[in-house]
Amino acid sequence: MTPAAPFGPYEFQLVLLRRMADHQAGLVDEALRELGATHTEMREANKRWQAWAHAGRGPGEFDRCRRALGEPETRRPVAGLPGLPDSEAGVWPVPLWPDLRFIVLVGPRRAVWSRSLTRAPGAAVPELRTAADLRPWRLTADEVWRGCRDPRPHEGVGPALVRLDFTLPDDTRCAAEFAWGLLQRVLPPLT
Repeated sequence: MTPAAPFGPYEFQLVLLRRMADHQAGLVDEALRELGATHTEMREANKRWQAWAHAGRGPGEFDRCRRALGEPETRRPVAGLPGLPDSEAGVWPVPLWPDLRFIVLVGPRRAVWSRSLTRAPGAAVPELRTAADLRPWRLTADEVWRGCRDPRPHEGVGPALVRLDFTLPDDTRCAAEFAWGLLQRVLPPLT
């Protein structure tokens, strides 16, 4: 890929996979085969995305997503929590995960507050009762947040990574890491 090469949904999916490769190399290898991509192409797409993200005069993150993925499938206002301003959500399909959508939450001055994979409207949500239900790439962070008690986020785990500590419906304390909002691995809870 050259710097002038197009950057579209195919390359964007490679960027998502690059972050996940640190945790789920086997699943990433399967996804690369499905896409007909190589590890070299994945690294190059991520390198281009990072260069684009850190360019002094480059577009903001929401506009980079629009340039890569096209216009959002949907755009909707999101009411702010008490004391926080309202925001807007842009939602895009991601062909590799047809039951998921990539959502970018944009606040005032087009500041990106969050970006992650989330379940597509109308798609079946996997059951979440026990630790056996916590399988990589099966659940999203928002599903664990809503389906468990006492969710506690720990940000700053790494780029595009979030850790949640929570109590499962069967009263088991757990923790999990999510890359781009998709479950990657289960960990012991922090004490």
